[in-house]
Amino acid sequence: MRHPAILAAGVAVFGTIVAADVVAPSSVVFGDYGAVEMSLSGQPGDPVSGLAVMETKGSGNCVACHQISTSEAAFQGNVGPPLDGVGGRWSTEELRGIVANAKMVFPDSVMPSFYRVDGYTRPGDAFTGKAAAGELDPLLTAQQIEDVVAYLATLTD
Repeated sequence: MRHPAILAAGVAVFGTIVAADVVAPSSVVFGDYGAVEMSLSGQPGDPVSGLAVMETKGSGNCVACHQISTSEAAFQGNVGPPLDGVGGRWSTEELRGIVANAKMVFPDSVMPSFYRVDGYTRPGDAFTGKAAAGELDPLLTAQQIEDVVAYLATLTD
């Protein structure tokens, strides 16, 4: 390549533009009934990645509480409602709001707020009982939220 510095600058600018589309957890706008109209990442969700987030213990682990008949995950929970047909009952915007912060739709829900960084207690570092210092990351990234929503939208039967 003749101009690696120009390429690097272009990548840096493009990366900044893409990152600028991500909505920060504190900037999410919920509608009157909890729907979130705007994509949180500015990118379309990937249903395959969404299912992986839902089935992975280190990520969303949604199947710990919810059942999905098409999932091959073992030991699915029954604390939350089954997710079969959820894509036919809720709009994409409503699903985004529920996944980001279910308490905006269901105030008494025990479902974690997956895209929130304040207003609740999180355990201290290494279970010391002391609050972690500094900013905390949301449980899922903006793109992971969009991926989960894309997968949930496929569950129409």
